Amino acid sequence: MNNQTENPPVLHYFILSDSIGETAVKLVKSILAQFPTIDAKMHRYTFISEPAHLKRILEKANRLDALVYMTIADNELANLAEKYCVQTGLICYNLIQPYALEVARRTGVRPSEVSGAQHELDDQYFNRVKAMEFTVSYDDGKNPNALEEADIVILGVSRTGKTPLCMYLAVMGYKAMNLPLIPENDLPPLLFEIDPGKIIGLTNDPTILNKHRLSRMREYGMSQTSRYSSKERIAEELEYADKLYKELGCPVIDVADRSIEESASIILDILNLPITWH
Repeated sequence: MNNQTENPPVLHYFILSDSIGETAVKLVKSILAQFPTIDAKMHRYTFISEPAHLKRILEKANRLDALVYMTIADNELANLAEKYCVQTGLICYNLIQPYALEVARRTGVRPSEVSGAQHELDDQYFNRVKAMEFTVSYDDGKNPNALEEADIVILGVSRTGKTPLCMYLAVMGYKAMNLPLIPENDLPPLLFEIDPGKIIGLTNDPTILNKHRLSRMREYGMSQTSRYSSKERIAEELEYADKLYKELGCPVIDVADRSIEESASIILDILNLPITWH
């Protein structure tokens, strides 16, 4: 039997940060994914603020001959760590200072040295949270009065992916609301009064819709011969939706064979809204 398999090599690595160390963790995990046979042991130290504490951590890393990955914004602490590593031969990768200093050199602007600055909660973050709460609260047309407040209104027959698409748009910071289109149900009058420039109609290939609806019937343990999943019913609903879209004068997106990400990108492009990730 392979000796390497029986006793995989052990690698100790230290994550040092004056914030949560998320950047370093992601980087190291992406590197170690290339070495599946290594027994990698992570030692993670976060919110480091005292030189004495940092020195004790470095001494432990040195005893284990570990690799050190550092995301420390504070110059004094970062310099202390680098000096220790130079003196002892401990390998340390500074994942912030070299890049921040180069930006400062090119722009003439000094770095803030604020720990975890990328995680600061700003207005954009809270706007995104509000958008997600809005989308969950008014999913599937729960309260038509919210149509005016919505940034984007998605219309579509059952199984066109309205809810996941709205949730994706909400994560991007947009209050997205969807209304199910059912020929027998009356539409809220407000739909015809709001700005048609924020309404998007979804359509899909009848064969794909049939497949999705049959799958849903199986999940619920219901008969797959129900009218809901029949090709005739699907054709009727799509025709109804198409007439409504023409009446509203709204853009229509065929979501057949499109990912949620692609559909969202098309919607934002049509509505002339920025693609944002806050």
